[in-house]
Formats: sequence, C-alpha cells, structure tokens
Amino acid sequence: MTNDTAISVSNLTKIYKLYDSPQDRLKESINPFKKKYHREFYALNDVSFEIKKGETVGIVGRNGCGKSTLLKTITGVLTPNSGSVAVDGKISALLELGAGFNPQLSGLENVYFNGTLLGYTKQEMDERVDAILSFADIGHFVHQPVKTYSSGMFIRLAFAVAINVTPDILIVDEALSVGDEAFQRKCYARIADFQKSGKTILFVSHSAGTIIELCDKALLFDQGELLLEGAPKPIVTRYQKLLYASDDRHRAMREEIRSLQGSIGKDGVENDEQAVNEDQAPAIETSAAYYDPQLVPKSTVSYQSQGAVIRDARITGVNGEKVNILVRGEQYVYNYTVDFTEDVHNVHFGMLIKTVTGLELGGLVSHPRTHPLPFIPKGTTKKQSFIFRCALTPGTFFLNAGVYGTIDGNDTYLHRLIDAVMFKVQEEGRILSSGIVDFGY
Repeated sequence: MTNDTAISVSNLTKIYKLYDSPQDRLKESINPFKKKYHREFYALNDVSFEIKKGETVGIVGRNGCGKSTLLKTITGVLTPNSGSVAVDGKISALLELGAGFNPQLSGLENVYFNGTLLGYTKQEMDERVDAILSFADIGHFVHQPVKTYSSGMFIRLAFAVAINVTPDILIVDEALSVGDEAFQRKCYARIADFQKSGKTILFVSHSAGTIIELCDKALLFDQGELLLEGAPKPIVTRYQKLLYASDDRHRAMREEIRSLQGSIGKDGVENDEQAVNEDQAPAIETSAAYYDPQLVPKSTVSYQSQGAVIRDARITGVNGEKVNILVRGEQYVYNYTVDFTEDVHNVHFGMLIKTVTGLELGGLVSHPRTHPLPFIPKGTTKKQSFIFRCALTPGTFFLNAGVYGTIDGNDTYLHRLIDAVMFKVQEEGRILSSGIVDFGY
C-alpha cells in the first residue's frame, strides 16, 4: 500500500451459508459426519482495487451484488473469509438505517455514542455537538429515543454525525435517498466541501447522474464480483445496459463488460474519443444551423432489444433538413424510427438531453405514463418526433432515445439508445448567459 493510497482491497471474499430452514442449520451443527446442509453464497468473490487519497469513488450494481457487504467489510463491521483490506485514515461511515445507533437512546445520546465508536473522546464530541445538531435540524426530537424517529429524521442525524467528525474517509451507502430534497442539497454541498479539502469519499448510489457528476471513478459490481472500474460515464452506461438485460443475455453481457477491464482509464476511452470529434466541429459564429458529418458519437450504446428496435435517430430543422450544429434559441425536431418485432402494450417513447459528463438536463415522453399507447402489433414501424427549443448555452450535448412498454407481462425498456445523437450549440460573441441552460440573453 503506497503513501497516496487511502483504501486497498486485495482478493476479498465473503461467503454466507444459506440454509433452507432453521432445522437444517441445527442438523449440520450436530451431525457427527459433518454433513453439509447449506449452500454457499459468495457476497464478494476475489475483489481487488485501490482508491487514492482525495478520490471520490462511486459503486454501482444491482441489488444483492455485494455493494453493502463491501462497505461493511471496509469499515470492519464484517470479517471476510479471505483477502485483506488496508485503510489509511480515520473512517466515518453512514451505512443502512440503524447502523451505529442504539434505538433506546435519545438522539443526543446517540451522537456521543456514535462518536465513541468513531474513536472520539467526550471532549472532542462536546466541541462538535452544536454543529451536528444544527446540521441535523430535528429540533426537540433530539431528546427523544431514536426508535421513535422517522427514516428521514434518522438520516438527518446520522449524516450530521458522519459529516461533522472530520474523517479522512467518508463512506455512504445509499442513505441520502431517504432525506427530503432540501436536506439532500445540503448534504451534497457538504460533500463538495469534503472534495475540495482533499478527503476521500466512497459511496453507493443508484442515481446515475449523481455518480457521473460527483465521482472521479466508478466501480461496477455484479454477483459479488468487480466487473469493471474506470471513468464514471462509461461505467454507468454499462451498468444500465446490464440492469435491463434479459436473463438469457445476462451472462454474455457480464463477460463482455469484464473484457473491457483495463481499457477504460480514469478519463474514459469514450471521453477521449469524443474530444477528438468535438474539436472537428468548427467553433464559428453563424446564424444558421447545419450538419457536420464528422460530429458522430463514438460512445453510443444500444440496449438489448426486447420487442422493438430504434434506428435513424437524427435532429432536423423545422424545414426537415438534417442538422447537428444548432443555434441557441431556435426550434428543432428530434426524430427516430422504431420497428416493433413483437406485440407490445402500454407503449410510450422518450428522449433525453445530456452533457458530455452525462448530467441529465431534461427530456420528454410522447404520452403521459397514465395514458400510454395501449397496443402496437408485431411488424409495425412508427416514426417518433419531439419538437424542442435549443435552450442551451454553447457546448456539446447528447441525445438518448428510448421506447418503454409491456411485453410478456413485464414493464421494461423495449429498446434504448444511449448517446444516439451528438450535437453542438454554436459559439456566439455577444452571449450573456452562462452555465448550461440558456435564459435567452
């Protein structure tokens, strides 16, 4: 473990014994011939990675893939069957509801109790308690037993403790999704302060936008294995593709993703390739939109088709001419064609605009979710169009396309294209708007 490494995980394996009934557990414990009545479940299987000091790392994966087990092992809550974890620095962890808190004690008593678990003296906690209570902002409930708290109140107090004890490493396990929007914003602002001060952050989230926006690196887990690590955007894209894969395609997709290990660096292969394309689009002032054949996304990912196939995604002007160099403030039409290969129900189409980093700016659906298209038969071809005003400041952006519906009784994406179209908003010499969204000045 080098001096610049905060967390080093080497060949980590955690196995649970699963029994069909409590009786089987008893039978195994007293059987004179050591007969096994259990089957082994690998919550973690030979996992290895390193996190550098000052990095913010996100962990993604389906429920049950081993994310929480990994965090508990790093924090010492669980002991692995084999492998090792080395940590350089003081850890503050916010795991699932209830971890580190005694439900019989009041909130204030739990502040001191949790501080003791983290290695702080009473005097050190006395110095921090006012800041903790101010951040939690739960009023007189701080004197009530924690068992009477709502999940939101609990998270407020738990995060306030975790974030105000000045750890070297902050670990958060999907807990922030419980709080209300105002509290979440306060938490993310404090996380940003941690990043600026060079702290190490490791967290689990199912929010793709959060992972892409906050993280320097991401880890993709599935079935207890680390399949891929690298830049957040390509990792999240593969995770989403794996998430919506059918059961018969899951294994092949796992191997496909695993084969990419080592090819996606911190900046991401897609991002590097994309930068070349962005440079090829001339940054000139012009009053008209036009089409640049060199501005083609190399980061496009197609989900597995489950009854539909999207093709011919493109942007046109209102006159029908294909364009991808746009003028801010003007109206455009996003078009794509969908071929239906199966009978499907409850269908709606969608679009989504994103930044280069993957931040979701906004989208549209063709029908309200409560009033979708009731039925589309196999063999149908539909052309979908979305009219939008280019309310964006100069820069490069991407468009997704998706078809959602019911097939064989399951609600799912029938097909989805990530980064289907790439477009650029032209530079202007007299623009007053800043940021991403154009306010028309």
